[in-house]
Amino acid sequence: MKVSKLSKSILTAAIILSVAAMLTGCGGAKEDANTIKIGANLELTGNNASYGSSAKNGIEMAVKEINDKGGLLGKKLEVDVADNRSEATEAANAMQKLLDDKVDLIIGPDTSSGTLACVSTADKEKIPLITPYGTNPDITVDPATKKVRPYVFRTAFIDTFQGKVMANFVTNQLHAKKAAVYIDNSSDYSKGLQKFFVEEFQKSGGTIVASEAYLQKDTDFKAALTKIKAENPDVIFVPGYYQEVGMIIKQAREMGITQPIVGGDGWDSAKLAEIAGAANLENCYFANHYSAKDTSDKVKTFVTNYQKAYNQKADAPAALAYDSVMIVAQAIKDANSFDKDKVQAALEKIKNLEAVTGTISFNEFHDPVKSAVILTFKDGKQAFVTKIAP
Repeated sequence: MKVSKLSKSILTAAIILSVAAMLTGCGGAKEDANTIKIGANLELTGNNASYGSSAKNGIEMAVKEINDKGGLLGKKLEVDVADNRSEATEAANAMQKLLDDKVDLIIGPDTSSGTLACVSTADKEKIPLITPYGTNPDITVDPATKKVRPYVFRTAFIDTFQGKVMANFVTNQLHAKKAAVYIDNSSDYSKGLQKFFVEEFQKSGGTIVASEAYLQKDTDFKAALTKIKAENPDVIFVPGYYQEVGMIIKQAREMGITQPIVGGDGWDSAKLAEIAGAANLENCYFANHYSAKDTSDKVKTFVTNYQKAYNQKADAPAALAYDSVMIVAQAIKDANSFDKDKVQAALEKIKNLEAVTGTISFNEFHDPVKSAVILTFKDGKQAFVTKIAP
C-alpha cells in the first residue's frame, strides 16, 4: 500500500509528539507549570524518625495554609518527600532524587550529619537548601575555606550558642562545678555541641571530670555510666538524640545516678518520655528552639492548629519545619520570583520575620539570630524553665 507524503508527515509528527510526552513523564520537564515544588529531605524512618515525621507535618501544614490563601505569585506549592532513613549516605541519595524530580528548593535534612552530606551539592547545583533542625556550624560555613556556603541556610540556632546557653545554665542555675560529658561519637551534632559546652563551662571555672562516648544504635550504656558515677560529677551533659538519650537516662537512674542530666535540642521528641520513663526525667533539662507553652499569639495559634490537624503536640522539629516554609515563602515574595538565584539573594536579606520559633533575621553566615528556651520535665511532660536572649 502506498503512503502519501502528507501521511508520512503526519506520522512523523505523531512520533515526535509521543517521544516528547514520554520524556516529560520521565522527569524531562515539570508536570505542572502552575506549581512550585518543595523538596523535603527527611528522616521518616530509622533512628531519628520522630524528627522527620514532625517536620513533614510542619511542612505540609504551612503549604496548606499558603495554598488556601491563593499560593505564591499565582502558583500553588506542592511537596515532594524523600526519606533519608536517618543516615548521612541516604540523605545524599535523597538529595539526588529530589534534584532528579526537578524541585525548586529543598527543606531538610533535620540532622546535622544528614545536612552536611547535602550542602556541597546544594551549592554546586545552585538550589536553595534550608535545614530546619541542623545546628552544626559547619553546615553554613565551610570549615576548610571559612567561606559561607551561598545556597545553604538554617532555621535553627547553632551549637555555638546552644552550648554556651547550657554551660551558663548549669553553672549559674544548677551551681555545677564538676561535669561529665557523654557523647554520640558517630554524630557531628553531638561532638560539636559537646565542644562548645566544654569550652564555655571551663571558661566559667568548671572542670570536666569524665568524658565518655557511645555510638548510634548502642543500647547498653552501663559500663560508661559506671565510670561517670565513680567521678561523682555535679551534672552530666548528654548532647545526643532522643533514642539513645532516653536509654541513657533510664539506665543512669536505675544505677542510682541522681544528679541532673542535661542536653540539647536533640532531646525534643515525645518518644523520649516513652523510652526513659516519666519518673526518670525528673531533674533533667535541655535547650530548645521554642516552647509549646509560650503565650504569644503566634505560638498559641500554631499549637492549636497543629493539634487539630494531627492530634499531636507540636514539637520543635514541627515548628522549625513550618517556619522554614514560611521563610522561603517570604523570600519568594520579596524576590517576586521563583528564580533560584533571586530567591537565594532574598533569603540573605530576611530580617525580623515573625515566626513560631522566634523573630528571625539571618546573619552574614546564613544563621538565624534568635532566642533559646530551657525546658525540664514534670510527670514526663515538658515544662518551661526560662528563655535566653541571643
